[in-house]
Amino acid sequence: MAKLWNKTGTKLHPAVEKYTAGTDYLLDMELMPFDIIASAAHAKGLKKIGILNATELIQVLKSLDSLKKKWKLGKVKITQADEDCHTVIENYLVAVCGDAGKKIHTGRSRNDQVLVATRLYMKTHLIKLRKSCLELAGVFVKIAEKYERIPMPGYSHTEQAMLTTVGHYFAAYAESLLDDADLLAAVAQHIDKNPLGSAAGFGTSIPVDRKFTTKEVGFTNVQINSLYCQNSRGKFESVYMEALTQVMLTLGKFANDMLLFTSQEFDYFAVDPSLTTGSSIMPHKHNLDALEIMRGQVSVVVANQLMVKDIAKNLVSGYNRDGQLMKKPLFESTKTVAESLEAAGVVLAGLEPKPESIRAKIHPGIFTADIANAMVVKEGMPFRDAYKKAAGMDAGDVDLKKNIAGKKSLGAPGNLDLAAYRRRIRKAV
Repeated sequence: MAKLWNKTGTKLHPAVEKYTAGTDYLLDMELMPFDIIASAAHAKGLKKIGILNATELIQVLKSLDSLKKKWKLGKVKITQADEDCHTVIENYLVAVCGDAGKKIHTGRSRNDQVLVATRLYMKTHLIKLRKSCLELAGVFVKIAEKYERIPMPGYSHTEQAMLTTVGHYFAAYAESLLDDADLLAAVAQHIDKNPLGSAAGFGTSIPVDRKFTTKEVGFTNVQINSLYCQNSRGKFESVYMEALTQVMLTLGKFANDMLLFTSQEFDYFAVDPSLTTGSSIMPHKHNLDALEIMRGQVSVVVANQLMVKDIAKNLVSGYNRDGQLMKKPLFESTKTVAESLEAAGVVLAGLEPKPESIRAKIHPGIFTADIANAMVVKEGMPFRDAYKKAAGMDAGDVDLKKNIAGKKSLGAPGNLDLAAYRRRIRKAV
């Protein structure tokens, strides 16, 4: 297919073509449906200002719809010679629509095409990932309620600190995911700005109605300054990647905890055998490999976020081809987070606490803070004095359920307020 920028027919050196295209032509398969959506909105805008007539618009929109269906069926391929999805779309329209197809690039550039397609991609996936976070938070709430009163050691500095519950532990992840969902929503709002019509970064003499195309393509606001549209590439992707990273930080901590808590040394939770792999040499092994991969994927997403920032930093204002290299970390991380959320839900459903095993491992020193607090309340002793006196005391035979029930401060093991999480979920859905 013809390259959109090739004016003279000069053949690009094969080594340059291969190097500059890289894997971008493969990655653009992810962007194509969003570029088609933006192209349809742009076509309607061209009709509004008289560049396309009514018949031509119908022809273009039908052709774009046909191309999208072919994409869904896997019948569309982007080759190295095509370079990108933008070229495939325009060449397809020219082949099917003739002169109407040749008009489609009026008033726009591949520079604003990639901006709007990427932004639509991010908006779509922020909505999907937010929904997945809310769903997983709901599962954590249900499990927290189910195991609300099962005692469990809480840890500080990787040592037993104070008594908590399995429900308290799982509720922490419910709230973390709800905050992650809020951040995803905030990022979606932040990037909900339309760069279409900014062309190559310097606007156009074609009287495109950017407010009109903003509504048509489904954005809330126009990103006004045409140069800033280009300069925001990397900034918006970086914010998107930060939201993804926060989700992975939540899932990675859960994975790391469970790898410890399901080990023979801890033995706090039983695991459904279908969740584990085995060893090729040690017959007794049951490995939670999915959680090891999840823990490792946190580093991958963090590295991808840093890659996006590092590519974008200190570039000269305007479009720079370096931006092409942000697609791989962006798409890879999106897929990783989606799959990690799904895997976490599967693992969570296959866990069951082992109350007796947990109880047997509770260290008596875990109650010294409770002893000190009791002295403060019952004897009126200054806390620092009570703290010193309780340091070497034996708590004796502690009623674990009573101890837990006594921790009544909001969010403590005896006052989880799970209803607050349910309200947040209902309000967010």
